[in-house]
Amino acid sequence: MPFFQQTLDFLVENRLRNSREWFRAHKEQYQKFVLAPFVELAARLGPAMLELDPLLVVEPRVDRTISRIYRDTRFARDKSLYRDVMWCAFQRDRKVYGEPPGFVFELSPAGFRWGCGYYQAPPGLMRAMRELILEGARSFQRAQAAVGTDGRFAVEGDRYKRSPCPDQPEELRDWLDRRCISLMHSSRDFDLLFSDQLCVRLEEDFRRLEPVYDFFWEVERRARL
Repeated sequence: MPFFQQTLDFLVENRLRNSREWFRAHKEQYQKFVLAPFVELAARLGPAMLELDPLLVVEPRVDRTISRIYRDTRFARDKSLYRDVMWCAFQRDRKVYGEPPGFVFELSPAGFRWGCGYYQAPPGLMRAMRELILEGARSFQRAQAAVGTDGRFAVEGDRYKRSPCPDQPEELRDWLDRRCISLMHSSRDFDLLFSDQLCVRLEEDFRRLEPVYDFFWEVERRARL
């Protein structure tokens, strides 16, 4: 089951309405056009993700691999009740591993994207990453090779205002200067989003990013020393 134009329409209107009453009255649309496609996507990707890492959580349900549509507004300036961005993420159990690296597919009315990285990365972890990169770790070289130079994946994440490694070449500083990091591909190819080929493309790209994921786990091990 691919996503639908109705998926995007629902996310827009639900966010604009910002009403529990409206959501309850249209919950069937949410289940059919938003939740069901995410459940099927997670279920179809699950076997491939377990090949990449048998410890990944792959259960196709909300709060396991699929995000909630409700927002936690307790500490947020934006008090909107609902989000218009949904995602499917494959990580190890956060109760055991904290905020581990993972693979993610994210969808909003503005477009969609996917890749591998961190939701949150504490300073100690990013320091360990810089150490490995500056040491010329083979795991980082394999990660760089997997990303390649074709521009398909972009390094993302907030940058330090002042580079911690100003004397390094720009291609390394693209990694070294980040407060958090992910490798992401962004798309507005809605024909792909609405087709059965989406799952095929995601699986291909997640497999391509396996060396990046492996590098992140070497970073995790270094940060724990």
